[in-house]
Amino acid sequence: MTDVIDHLAGIGPGSALDAVRARRPEARRQAQASHDALFAPEEPGEVTLEERRALAAYVCGLHGEAEIEAFHAEGLVAGLRAAIAEAVAGSRGPGPFGHYPSGPLSAEDSEGPAWQPDAALAERLGARLAAACAHLHMLVLHPRDAAPADLQRLLDAGWSATGIVTLSQIAAFLSFQIRTIRGLAVLRASLEASP
Repeated sequence: MTDVIDHLAGIGPGSALDAVRARRPEARRQAQASHDALFAPEEPGEVTLEERRALAAYVCGLHGEAEIEAFHAEGLVAGLRAAIAEAVAGSRGPGPFGHYPSGPLSAEDSEGPAWQPDAALAERLGARLAAACAHLHMLVLHPRDAAPADLQRLLDAGWSATGIVTLSQIAAFLSFQIRTIRGLAVLRASLEASP
């Protein structure tokens, strides 16, 4: 299979960006291994492959990455894909929002809406995915505000501690993947602008 970051960044074999990435072969291998472990595991465990793809599409949508969102949403049943797109449209924002503990960083506090799916969307997503999307919204756009009550909502919706860890890994990995792809796009523009 093609390296996913290469695929999403449009990096072809033998290109200048391919040569850049080839300088860090272990980082390249590990990034792909992380992707495979999260989105193509041999044993999905408590988080189904469909849930993983749906939640990946949601996280990418929150980051405003439509192409990467579409990549992860590929293969989802139409109803779920539409529900995820609706969740993205209703919850996306500039972020990150939140409050630091009282101190010098409090100057960076930022108000922003917390998001929960409405009853109709929650029904279309199902209890597990509705709770997971709300939690991922918190991790992506309100990382400073996460609290024990947020984890309890996931437990109440049927997520186990292991499943919750997987949700957090998905959010963290996709943040890395998206930033890497954005960085490669900047590097490409720089290389193309060079005489």
